[in-house]
Amino acid sequence: MPVFETTEKMYEVLGNLFRHLATHPDSGPKFRDAGIDIHFSITDPAGDIWLTRAGDVICGKLDLKPTVEMSLSGDSCHQFWMKELSLPVALAKGRIKAKGPMGKILKLLPILKPAYEAYPEIARNHGIGVS
Repeated sequence: MPVFETTEKMYEVLGNLFRHLATHPDSGPKFRDAGIDIHFSITDPAGDIWLTRAGDVICGKLDLKPTVEMSLSGDSCHQFWMKELSLPVALAKGRIKAKGPMGKILKLLPILKPAYEAYPEIARNHGIGVS
């Protein structure tokens, strides 16, 4: 059974996480300064999450051409935020597929620290078991 039982649950958990990141005093401005739009195309359950260059988090379809597109399963997403799956390994093994300028993708990794720190509590608050 997938970590996120429904698309709505995934949107609640990951939407909350990305809003935390977008409004964080350190990460938020750095992400906006990067000037990119990221589209996460997620399977199991199916859904779309967008982080826009303006710092908006949109759960669902959006008529926008992304700078970066990341395709992955909900379980891979959960494992990534739990620091159980590194981006380079996930990319090499095909668990995460990325389209767009890899330099910009990798440059964002250092600003994810507040999201890594916040995710376990956010997941627990939404009834997802974490170790």
